[in-house]
Amino acid sequence: MQKQCLRGVIAAIPTPLDASGNADIPAYLKLAADLLDNGCDALNVLGTTGEATSFSVEERAAVMTAVAAKLPRTRLMVGTGASAVTDAIALTRTAASLGFAGALLLPPFYYKDVPAEGVLAYLQQIAEATSDSGIALYLYNFPALSGVAYTPEIIAEALKRIGPRIAGIKDSSGDLPYCRKVATISSDLSVFPATEAALLEARSGIFAGCISASANTNADLCARAFHKGDATASEQAVAIRGLFAGLNMVSAVKAMLSSSRSEPSLARTRPPLVALAASQADELARKAAAIRAGA
Repeated sequence: MQKQCLRGVIAAIPTPLDASGNADIPAYLKLAADLLDNGCDALNVLGTTGEATSFSVEERAAVMTAVAAKLPRTRLMVGTGASAVTDAIALTRTAASLGFAGALLLPPFYYKDVPAEGVLAYLQQIAEATSDSGIALYLYNFPALSGVAYTPEIIAEALKRIGPRIAGIKDSSGDLPYCRKVATISSDLSVFPATEAALLEARSGIFAGCISASANTNADLCARAFHKGDATASEQAVAIRGLFAGLNMVSAVKAMLSSSRSEPSLARTRPPLVALAASQADELARKAAAIRAGA
């Protein structure tokens, strides 16, 4: 089994797009390197913020290959979940062959009200098909979008059937009591809430850190909160995250990054998402700067 080292501040990195709507790899690599150099312990490639489900299996594999060739793979988790278990297997095999530190698995998300046994069968098939690699599997709980929850009961049963290959969980439900309950299932389970608000609590060891979309915009503050217990940095990081309330998180994060970095490819989204207006992007960047300045 691959040794695990994913911990701390993890940004769910967006995927820059060129004028044709394809992944802009040079812009992607520049953003990723900057994030890793300025507060991020690791990155979540091709997650929700990376618009993974808007790309084909082939496109996702191409992004994974390009990223793995240039960035430290021990600091990369990659989304490999899909509605079709065969697609999820193909993507997870690719992640394993490229040496990613972990594969992040959305549950199969088209059919709703599926029984727990169906979700477990999906996980078991992926684990069995990639057993030769031993790549760590992280569950991605985001029921507001997927419509299928990784309940504590499903997680506990998955650990029984699959064992330590189930290395952890990213929770984007916003339910910290849920995260705390999941953390009691096993001391070996790395739990990552999707909010910076959990970072000071994570210092106790209950959580492994956070995996956050907004960490793309406040990673330095998140790092100070998690690694140094800086309460002021934590407050500022949470305040910056609050700027995205009521907005589509993916579009808003991309817009702020595009404005602050003067990089057009970061503002573009794939349908069905729609890019924010430039005026909205500039306003977000101004407000974030004001928070940092203590205004």
